[in-house]
Amino acid sequence: MKRMKALVTLTIAGAMTLGGPATVGTATATATERTAVASDSVTPLEVVNLGLTTREAMNVQCALREYNGYTGAIDGLLGPESWKAFQGLLQARYGYTGAIDGIVGPGTISALQRALQQYFEYDGAIDGIAGPQTTAAFKRAAADAAQYC
Repeated sequence: MKRMKALVTLTIAGAMTLGGPATVGTATATATERTAVASDSVTPLEVVNLGLTTREAMNVQCALREYNGYTGAIDGLLGPESWKAFQGLLQARYGYTGAIDGIVGPGTISALQRALQQYFEYDGAIDGIAGPQTTAAFKRAAADAAQYC
């Protein structure tokens, strides 16, 4: 329990140091998300569903399989392989310029916001922060993606 508290504290502190308090939301995990620990170091989150249920995330994975060559599991867990496929799509169409590394940072979120703005009624700022408007629009996109499963 003590080690888990230290892990959570390190994760949040690291997110605040790297991105400031405004980006902490992109680096924290909900109860349904998993984190990986290699020895005594902290690694990036394995799963970042950005508020989607498992079913909604499966819809997104099905759409990624259909349109961007995603070959991973359709398991409802948007992990690094799902996000790499998503980043490829965002790079090709929505101005993502970062690495195709599966890490969901401000650049990935900004490009996602541009996509959501174009197709899913996102009218918030393109700020790289996955706030309530971003997650609500992402849910609309996931509902639309159900047609590919």
